[in-house]
Amino acid sequence: MSPKWTVWLGGVLLAAVIAAALYFPALKRQVNKAKTITEKTAEQARRELMPATAAATGESRVKARMYWGSKDNDGTLTPVIVELPLSSDPGLRAREILNTLLAGPVDPEARTLPPDAALLAFYILPDGTAVGDFSEALATSIPSGIQSEELAVDSITRTLEANVPQVQRLKILIHGQEVETLAGHLDLTQTLQVSLSTVGTPAPARSRVSVLTAPIEKAIDKVKGAAKRQ
Repeated sequence: MSPKWTVWLGGVLLAAVIAAALYFPALKRQVNKAKTITEKTAEQARRELMPATAAATGESRVKARMYWGSKDNDGTLTPVIVELPLSSDPGLRAREILNTLLAGPVDPEARTLPPDAALLAFYILPDGTAVGDFSEALATSIPSGIQSEELAVDSITRTLEANVPQVQRLKILIHGQEVETLAGHLDLTQTLQVSLSTVGTPAPARSRVSVLTAPIEKAIDKVKGAAKRQ
C-alpha cells in the first residue's frame, strides 16, 4: 500500500474514532431519555387507570400493598407500597385495587398480568367468597407456562388479601364464563383460597375448594348475565 493510501486510510479511521466518540455519548443520553419517558408514561398510565370515583368523592388516600413480579425475574412476587384513594366499601375497594394491579408497575419487567387484560366485574358474597370476571386477555395474552400463570393468580390473590381482608376465597371467570384452566395449566374450575405466602419465595399453588355452593353459583350467573348484556 502506498504512503498516500496509508495516510488516507489512517485519516478515515481517525475520523471514524472521533465520530464514534462523539456519537455514542449522545446515543446513550437519548436512550436514557427514552427510558425516562417510558417510565414516566408507564407511571402516568398506571395513575390514569387508578379509579377516579374514589378521588372524585374525596376518599382518603391509603398505602396499598401491590404484589408485582421481582425485578430479578426469578419467579417471585415483591410487595410495592402505592398510595391510592380507596373506597371503604369492600367490593368497590377490590375493584380499585385490581384495576391498579392490572395497570402494572412502573417497571414493565415486573408486570404479572397482561397489559391488555381488564376487570369486567367483581362481587363479594357474605361468606367471603369473591367472584372476579376478567377479560379474555387474561388467558390469551399471558405467557405460556405454569410459573407465569401461578404468578398472575398469586399476584391477584395476595394483593386482595393485603388490601381487602373481606375476600377469603376467589372464583375467577373469563368474560363471564367458567374455564377449566388459565392458558392451559392452572386449574380455574374451583375457587382459590386467598392466603398470604412468604414474600421472596416462589409463588406456591393455591389450595382449592372443590364444591361451588348455591350462593356462588348465583353470583356466577349474575356475572354471566352482565357479560351477555355488554
